[in-house]
Amino acid sequence: MKHSFFKKSILFSTILLPMLLLAQDFQGKAYYFSKSTMELGSFGATMSEAQKKKIQERLKNRLEKTYILTFNKEESVFKEDEKVDAISGATDSWGKNFTPGEQYKNIKTKELLQKQEFYGKQFLVKDDLLAIDWVTSSETKQIGKYICFKATASIPTSDLSWYDFSWDSLNANNNSKTTDSITNNSKTTDSINDSIKKEALILSELVAWYSPQIPLSQGPLEYWGLPGLILEVNVGNTTILCSKIIMNPGERSKIKAPEKGKIVTKTEYQEIISGKMQEMRNNRGRQRGRRN
Repeated sequence: MKHSFFKKSILFSTILLPMLLLAQDFQGKAYYFSKSTMELGSFGATMSEAQKKKIQERLKNRLEKTYILTFNKEESVFKEDEKVDAISGATDSWGKNFTPGEQYKNIKTKELLQKQEFYGKQFLVKDDLLAIDWVTSSETKQIGKYICFKATASIPTSDLSWYDFSWDSLNANNNSKTTDSITNNSKTTDSINDSIKKEALILSELVAWYSPQIPLSQGPLEYWGLPGLILEVNVGNTTILCSKIIMNPGERSKIKAPEKGKIVTKTEYQEIISGKMQEMRNNRGRQRGRRN
């Protein structure tokens, strides 16, 4: 009985679904679960297992997230299904400044539009879709009822985390400057740009699993460009896995490009974040100096 049901599911996916995609008003929804492991570095070596577990529990809303990808043949909107922090009873306002906002992709025009909020200011990041040089293979595995094929790629880490911020990067940036250059806005901006360029040389190894049974070149976050919907992504310490797919849901969602916010590129947004965090650090340093 179970074997018969499985065969019928495969039949629908391989024969009927491509026919369904020809419909002009076709729409689907894919639900993803993202889980990241916590990297404590040398600091973690001094902690007990109980302390590590306590930190993981407190940071669970940052390390584990759920997303919804709403898509049609050419467009998609990817956004977080926000949860309330189980411990504090509130959303993670600090971490929200450095997480991806609602994202619109158009695979026909190769356009990316992503809403970002940084300390109350609204930005609209407009750029080209990430160019990914996929290497496909014949290796397969099953995710739910879908047969998936493996694909790999090497991508500059900065292209995947342009909305994030690293104190380590800023510290390295500061160590390479003289005291005079810290007070010089022009030199500071140049130094931040140099730091961004250096980060672009660091590569992340990406492993994705896509299903030709859903012949759409879509996927979570900025991942796209394969001959099937991407159902799983593994990169660095993060895994993104599709848990459910609904074809032509009864309640339709609008798939449209966001419009509100200051329009910037990814590089410009990264410069804004780094510059603002440097400014905050300098202000705290001056305040401590006055108290002393």
